[in-house]
Amino acid sequence: MGSYYINRTFFFDVHPPLGKMLIGLAGYLSGYDGTFPFQKPGDRYEQHNYIGMRGFCAFLGSCLVPFAYLTVLELSKSLPAALLAAFILIFDTGCITLSQYILLDPILMFFLMAAVLSMVKCNSCADRPFSASWWLWLSLTGVSLAGAMGVKFVGLFVVLLVGLNTVYDLWDLLGNLSLSLVMFGKHLLARVLCLIVLPLALYTAIFAVHFAVLNRSGPGDGFFSSAFQSQLIGNNLHNVSVPEHLAYGSVVTMKNLRMAGGYLHSHWHLYPEGIGARQQQVTAYLHKDLNNLWIIKKHDSDTADLSDPSSPVEFVRHGDIIRLEHKETSRNLHSHQHEAPLTRKHFQVTGYGINGTGDSNDFWRIEVVGRKTGKLIKVLRSQVRLTHVATGCILGSSGKTLPKWGWEQVEVTCTPYLKETPNSLWNFEDHINPKLPNISLDVLKPSFAEILLESHMVMIRGNSGLKPKDNEVTSKPWHWPINYQGLRFSGVNETDYRVYLLGNPVIWWLNLVTIGLYLLITVCTAVALKRGVQLTSELKELSRVVLRAGGQITLGWLLHYLPFFMMGRVLYFHHYFPAMLFSSMLTGITWDAVLKFCAGFLSPSTTARRVYGGGFLALVLLILYSFYLFHPLSYGMIGPMASNPSSPMAGLRWMDSWEF
Repeated sequence: MGSYYINRTFFFDVHPPLGKMLIGLAGYLSGYDGTFPFQKPGDRYEQHNYIGMRGFCAFLGSCLVPFAYLTVLELSKSLPAALLAAFILIFDTGCITLSQYILLDPILMFFLMAAVLSMVKCNSCADRPFSASWWLWLSLTGVSLAGAMGVKFVGLFVVLLVGLNTVYDLWDLLGNLSLSLVMFGKHLLARVLCLIVLPLALYTAIFAVHFAVLNRSGPGDGFFSSAFQSQLIGNNLHNVSVPEHLAYGSVVTMKNLRMAGGYLHSHWHLYPEGIGARQQQVTAYLHKDLNNLWIIKKHDSDTADLSDPSSPVEFVRHGDIIRLEHKETSRNLHSHQHEAPLTRKHFQVTGYGINGTGDSNDFWRIEVVGRKTGKLIKVLRSQVRLTHVATGCILGSSGKTLPKWGWEQVEVTCTPYLKETPNSLWNFEDHINPKLPNISLDVLKPSFAEILLESHMVMIRGNSGLKPKDNEVTSKPWHWPINYQGLRFSGVNETDYRVYLLGNPVIWWLNLVTIGLYLLITVCTAVALKRGVQLTSELKELSRVVLRAGGQITLGWLLHYLPFFMMGRVLYFHHYFPAMLFSSMLTGITWDAVLKFCAGFLSPSTTARRVYGGGFLALVLLILYSFYLFHPLSYGMIGPMASNPSSPMAGLRWMDSWEF
């Protein structure tokens, strides 16, 4: 995708464009020419200069360490707590692996941590509102939010975290009776400008640059409307002239009007045994293809004579009964009262007949939305509905992805429910008829707002419809905190360097135990404060840090983890890493508080300091030693798999689900 930006080739992805734009920019500035095919991991780059893109992602990944350090230092005012959080991220094999490749994850986590740090810094300036530093950190929070949203939609979770923090602050200010309502209004306006208007303006600007740069036709065209495609250089709709009105004998493509609805498509493959009638498949396909072409014919006669240049042109009119013959296979678009493959109570749509000869189930009434009987049908601009004459159902795309027997294309059905939705509306896109005069398609040019809305609808639908590829390792959210299973990143045999994405087990299990420990400490602290237990000034400050600072970080962890349990899309191990950043910071804060609490009960002070220092040193040494054991996961393993007793990693395969 970085290559596509350098080549200005339009593509479709389920994520917003900022991450890919930055990777493309890094490649361009470092001399990469955008010609490497990136077909599979392990392909040799040869003369292609990839170092700039790899280095850019690694730099942003390395920034997570100082960001975590500064955030914990600001929240806890404890240098050891900040150092512990930093050590955890420095020596985590998962963070290293994820940061050393050309991926979106380090870019996303960079903006996410920048937003959290800026939010915390802004909170620390609360005693001097509207100062230069206050405005700086508030603005940087807004910029970082735009960056996080612009890389992946997961960035919305940090937007929610900052939003909840802002609501809490404003509610606190509203209760401050020494603050006039006018001043409160200024506080509110400042946050609206920096945390809503600024991020939205930057986010919109990202898409403006995205569409300005990608002006050439590419692999993502078919996901978008005909009007959008007509703006892309090299697309068959760009600067093209086509006949304006539909006529019998025309060769056409039909595009479904739902976002990313696809083209009406058929191919030689039949529906499998047990899926309705065993006739030719009809689907919706998102890419340009010769199998998308159909010939419009009269329902009661052949149109061979219409191909004669001397024969008169007969236009298709609203209300006509037509046949659609698939150009490649010469079978008619057909429906009957067999149930559709996936959508219950809808009818199956098939290709039927031989050389255009079928039966009365091939007849469709063509109707234009909002037009009167007898009116002509315009290419691209007319929204048409095809009603099956025999059953009264309407041709539509359900939006559901067919299994492998249907080549994972989109299901086409005939729905007996006559409610008008984009699923059951189509427009004619390509139109070939040498006997008709052509008109220019410049009239279709969409506005930027229309393009922006359409791109988001397509991304959201694409995200929700993601399916795992063959041999792909997916996972469930409950797997992630326990480090249940990693992902093989590169290397397939004993002579390759094999890299495996897996968190440092000691660090991840320490983080997991710490979450439980933190909840226990929080409950005990809250009960003690509620019961009025007398605490020393040090323990009171410690309680404030645990409840306030630890609470903010825990909320961040929950917001970046729990939503995945409600997602229907395919999930991978790397989705947990934003939440892992929060759990690592929480580990630093919690263990610092635990050690201080234990030391507080000891005297003299030299003994307390030794206990505190010894506990901190033990944690650091544990982290360092675990990194020494597991660092080959990130830097490459060679030799037999760990399941083989002769492998140098055999003793480190602590869980059977680890496949390194």
